[in-house]
Amino acid sequence: MLLEVTLSGVTLGGMYALVAMGLTLQYGVARIMNLSYGELLIAAAFAAFWFYSGLALNPLLGLIVVPPLAFAASYAIYRYLLQPLVRRAKSRDQLEVDSILATFGLLFVIQGVMLALFGGAYYSYSFLSVPLQFAGATVAANRLLALVLAVVIGLGLYLGLTRTRLGTAVRAVAVDPVAAQLVAIDVRTASALAFALGGALVAAAGVLVSMFLTFNANLGVVFTLKALIVVIMGGVGNLLGALIAGLILGLTENYVATFIDPGLTLAATYAIFLLVLLVRPQGLLGRANR
Repeated sequence: MLLEVTLSGVTLGGMYALVAMGLTLQYGVARIMNLSYGELLIAAAFAAFWFYSGLALNPLLGLIVVPPLAFAASYAIYRYLLQPLVRRAKSRDQLEVDSILATFGLLFVIQGVMLALFGGAYYSYSFLSVPLQFAGATVAANRLLALVLAVVIGLGLYLGLTRTRLGTAVRAVAVDPVAAQLVAIDVRTASALAFALGGALVAAAGVLVSMFLTFNANLGVVFTLKALIVVIMGGVGNLLGALIAGLILGLTENYVATFIDPGLTLAATYAIFLLVLLVRPQGLLGRANR
């Protein structure tokens, strides 16, 4: 029982971590607080649902099609909606405020389109929902597959950011955009790429989440809030911190829901969040401001 709950919690935490990694890129590099972030996840989940139920195709094909489309859409959003805000902002603080207002409006646009297309009903589909025996515990095959793919995607992102020249440039912008310009890094291009990559990551997470969770057009806000909690808990801009915080969140929710009371999961989540902020305001692996 304990092992099954732990595996389920790790799977959920892995999804939270993958979602948060994209947001930490958008906020940590581009300095855009994207409140419409979760809507992309739900849109990707609906796309995977359409692949499976409408076209009778493997929803994993969504991982080939949906993230590149989300990358292009996110790049267009940054280029035509957010970049004018970047140009006119006199400080990073002003950019944060402007981006919150802009993406708050974008949230309702995307949500409205999804409501018009799919309504407010809950959706799910049965894909690889067969039990597997793993280390003496029973786990659904779709959850295990989602966890493995999330690990592969997260590891690929980490290696890309730490072992490539482009990844180094993106990390340099996250640390200090002014200093990055001094070493001939195009800050605007790096920010646009980071924002678009964040959109691709959350779309990939949406495809994976759709395989084992029920969703509807209004759930985007929930995932945005969870991603914000994970990003702040782990430390803004820190991918490893997002991974650790996501796992803590997923395990906590599953343990509380199983062994205490499902109604207390949200309270437990925010209790841990507040505890981390009290002990380490900069996040688990974040750097303290001096």
